[in-house]
Amino acid sequence: METNRFRTLISEGRLKATKQREKILNIFLKSSGHQNLAQIYSQVAKENPKIGYSTVYRTLKLLTRFGMAAQRKFVDGETRYEPIAGGSHHDHLVCLDCGNIIEFENETLEILQNNIAQQYRFKISHHRMELYGRCADCELKKEIRRRKR
Repeated sequence: METNRFRTLISEGRLKATKQREKILNIFLKSSGHQNLAQIYSQVAKENPKIGYSTVYRTLKLLTRFGMAAQRKFVDGETRYEPIAGGSHHDHLVCLDCGNIIEFENETLEILQNNIAQQYRFKISHHRMELYGRCADCELKKEIRRRKR
């Protein structure tokens, strides 16, 4: 289904439809989490070593433009990409120690954000929430280190 959507968007944009772009799309959509360009390229190169790094980069930019991928920069400043499922939305908890990124959805927060926007007569086009702190594993490790002192 996403491949057909991609083909339609390519055609409407009068861009060239290539097997390489479709291969990158399919590999990207099967990926999970938040991956940087090098990680995605590595997956692509395993399946087709003839696809270049710049082709993967340009295709990810295209997917972002088409709304099929989200480009994220967390506290470390590295650009990561994640697939966007039609109409779904989630937010992120980011561990400052290990870099783990936890995705979460909370309908109560979404309703609250919409209510606030409505109160101020503000039309939201999009948003993102990133909460930074320490994950449970890193907090436990810190507590263990503290007890050993």
